[in-house]
Amino acid sequence: MKAHMISLGAGLLVGVIYSLINVRSPAPPVVALVGLLGILVGEQLPPLVRSLWQKEPVIHSWIDQVKPHMFGHLPKGQRSDARIAADKTPQPPAGG
Repeated sequence: MKAHMISLGAGLLVGVIYSLINVRSPAPPVVALVGLLGILVGEQLPPLVRSLWQKEPVIHSWIDQVKPHMFGHLPKGQRSDARIAADKTPQPPAGG
């Protein structure tokens, strides 16, 4: 997730600079990005159809092929040591 945020921040910074110097972005139009999404999804159809044809549960194709390729390695959301220690510390009763 950190890499995604850094990438987004860098893109925003470049976009602001382009706007300030009146330069058009070389980024592809939205229709091209939709086409790329179609390619990514289309790559996953043959393994899905193959698993259906072989009468395997679709979940196997999803877990082994589609999910890792479409979404990559998503962050696990592990907590820091300080947060774990704070959670183990007894809290005073509410009220007063």
